Amino acid sequence: MLQQTQVSRVLQLYPKFLGKFPTLRSLASAPRADVVLAWRGLGYNNRAVRLHRLAGHLHDDHAGKLPRDFETLLTLPGIGRYTAAALLVSVHGIDAPVVDVNIQRFLSRMFWPMRSTTDMRSGREIEILSTRLLPAGRGYVWTQALMDLGATVCTARAPQCHLCPVAALCMSRTLMTRDRVNAPKREPSLAGVPNRIYRGRIVEELRGNTGRTGIGLSDLGRRIHPAFAARHERWLKGLLGGLQKDGLVTVKGNGTLRGSRVRLA
Repeated sequence: MLQQTQVSRVLQLYPKFLGKFPTLRSLASAPRADVVLAWRGLGYNNRAVRLHRLAGHLHDDHAGKLPRDFETLLTLPGIGRYTAAALLVSVHGIDAPVVDVNIQRFLSRMFWPMRSTTDMRSGREIEILSTRLLPAGRGYVWTQALMDLGATVCTARAPQCHLCPVAALCMSRTLMTRDRVNAPKREPSLAGVPNRIYRGRIVEELRGNTGRTGIGLSDLGRRIHPAFAARHERWLKGLLGGLQKDGLVTVKGNGTLRGSRVRLA
């Protein structure tokens, strides 16, 4: 939930989400559409689909419990090295090298002479170093401390070295220059609005049609884009194809604007 979603919003909505799905079993057994509905306001909706899928795997294959070993966690859908280590530390209290981009940046600068604010060592190098640095029995506190330093002091573009409690030990403090940041790539869009915004509008419209037969393609197009016309059919179908691939929507009918309807999966 905290990926690209404001902490204040998560603090408000997380308890409501837990109220609907207090256990892994309740989450795994719920219709996917109900989970997507409960995810309103919490960022990208495909994360709700992935969380629902993960809960199903845990319920069916692991007796509803998170495995306690790294390699088994990696076999679960949507779980990579960072998330697996974070789960071991946060859920089971097991010391493990958690490496997110903040930790990767901070430790790169601390232990190697970085010449630019954009330079970093590889994630694998930082993971090996982190394993050596982990204080026994204090993995959780250690990880939170490194994340906080990377997120608030040793920032990507303008590190606040004068505030850093370990600045005197840093290999990069007097070497780094601030690199020019490349302009972000232009996103696919229509009428100046990114397609990801239209994807969100589609899901939001479908949230209001639960229990019904769905929304016709032409009607849906006009709801998300007031100037929608027949020439936008290919664009709309492209959006829906991506949402179908992510497991968020279902499209029924003959594939035409007039003969098809969309609903939450």
